[in-house]
Amino acid sequence: MQIVNIHEAKTQFSRFVEQAEAGDEIVIARAGKPVARLVALATSVKTPRMLGLGKPQFTFPEDFDNLNAGEIAGMFEQGR
Repeated sequence: MQIVNIHEAKTQFSRFVEQAEAGDEIVIARAGKPVARLVALATSVKTPRMLGLGKPQFTFPEDFDNLNAGEIAGMFEQGR
């Protein structure tokens, strides 16, 4: 825990925020008396999304990977 006066906290604010973000606790004092504490916010842990939740709502044709393959090939060959 580091104690700094208000003037130093104002002039070095970015540095103290970086230290707090790294896990340090900064106590800000006025005339030697602690008045505030600078600490990092707790990070929220995001749970990963589950895959396949929409599977019952959608259907795909069996030949989805080859759908309209002839038309697509024709578009590429058209300029020759």
